[in-house]
Amino acid sequence: MDAEPPGTRRPGGRTARTRAAVLRAAISELAESGYAGTTVERIAARAGVAKTTIYRRWGGLNGLLADLMAQYAAREIPVPDTGHLDSDLRALAREIVASLQHPAIRAAFGSIVAAAIQDQAAQEVLSRFIAARTATMTVIVRRASERGDVPGGTDATEVLQIVTAQIYYRLFIAGEQPSQAMADRAAATAAAAARANVPSHRRHL
Repeated sequence: MDAEPPGTRRPGGRTARTRAAVLRAAISELAESGYAGTTVERIAARAGVAKTTIYRRWGGLNGLLADLMAQYAAREIPVPDTGHLDSDLRALAREIVASLQHPAIRAAFGSIVAAAIQDQAAQEVLSRFIAARTATMTVIVRRASERGDVPGGTDATEVLQIVTAQIYYRLFIAGEQPSQAMADRAAATAAAAARANVPSHRRHL
């Protein structure tokens, strides 16, 4: 099943409806115009709200996009626990790919990924999103280390970043369509890196 854009399933109330409308409008603008062409004014017009509403609540475009990505990061992806590193990483990678099946979400996300190469604000939004997603999943590698599946000292964050980096590269740089095979290749590469004892260091996007 295709993932729904953030903001499509929110509780009632005027504030919640306004937030949902603005986030949906932001996704549509990013998908159509890219990061560089997206403005508060265009989002406000599409959402049917005053631009002052967006500035008052989010402070500006990057605050709004940070909220959008934070909500997307918070969407529940179960932490796999199959008892085996390979199948845990494979299940995770498939969930990540599935979460990007919706064309509008994929296009919106891709525009931020592309902008992050040159734009510091976009890079910060993307980095916070990846850090939030990764933090909840490092337990996969820690459990594998406790079982003796991977060497002690293996950098769990680095292993998880190998999964996401491959998926994002294939989707947003190479232009591949999301698929289970894509997810499985990313998981297999990350599992091999973990067994090769990925050292404890951090690479920042």
